[in-house]
Amino acid sequence: MTSYLDQFIQMLRSEKYSSPHTCSNYRRDLNQFHAYLQTRGIGSWEQVSYNLVSEFAASRFRQGRKSRTISRQLSSIRSFYQFLIRNGVVSKNPAREVSAPKSDRLLPKTCDAEAIDRLLRLDADSDSLLVRDVAIFELIYSSGLRLAELVGIDLDDIDLAQRRLVVTGKGNKTRHLPVGSKAVGAIKRWLGLRPDYASDIQQQALFVSQHGKRISPRNVQSRLGQLIRRRALDQHLSPHMLRHSFATHMLESSSDLRAVQELLGHVNIATTQVYTHLDFQHLARVYDAAHPRARRKS
Repeated sequence: MTSYLDQFIQMLRSEKYSSPHTCSNYRRDLNQFHAYLQTRGIGSWEQVSYNLVSEFAASRFRQGRKSRTISRQLSSIRSFYQFLIRNGVVSKNPAREVSAPKSDRLLPKTCDAEAIDRLLRLDADSDSLLVRDVAIFELIYSSGLRLAELVGIDLDDIDLAQRRLVVTGKGNKTRHLPVGSKAVGAIKRWLGLRPDYASDIQQQALFVSQHGKRISPRNVQSRLGQLIRRRALDQHLSPHMLRHSFATHMLESSSDLRAVQELLGHVNIATTQVYTHLDFQHLARVYDAAHPRARRKS
């Protein structure tokens, strides 16, 4: 059974151009499903029925897994069975009609502009790695980048004179993005220091580690945590929250949903519409505070 799992993951890499993170999620979900099947004495994918998939989902729910997690696992199983059908291993998809318990839609967490200003300031005593870090987070917030897109940027992908950036996102799709003036200035400062770390002229990554290698997603996350502690910010903040903040602040200022969809690289505009809910919450707070018939008595 595991050989088909390996073939499926290889197909995701070679045909779908799925990111390592996506492939890792698929493998984890399917390994958990496979382990469950083994406890039920199932020895082949052909033996799996609707009831077995439904019982797996129910068992995950009893273990305290969130509905979103169960939905993702069911989606992984459905995709895997479509792969098996195309390869003539099975004739039907037992997960096709199975659904996870319904849950409330979770809105992405964001950071306000004042906190981002505190996070991204440079002090007189800032060392070269801090200059690099500020350039990284300025660029994520400036252009709404995913973490995987950020670490994949090469020197030739960015034109500072034209303030333009080319990134490769999900599904190997290319986007052309504007870069804000703050990010341009931060990157220029980093490029002046980059040769101290990237002595190998073959290294084309825009952002490198202190060892001269392309910076890793884990390194970026770790450095953001250090920067938050240095700035004494009283909130958790991730690179993806900077992307969420970019989208929310853009919508608050422009209300142009289609433009934000293009900037974020969302295939479906429904994915982008979640930010309109955040924008409405902001408007509702302003309304409650300002309207004479909405203000609450102290």
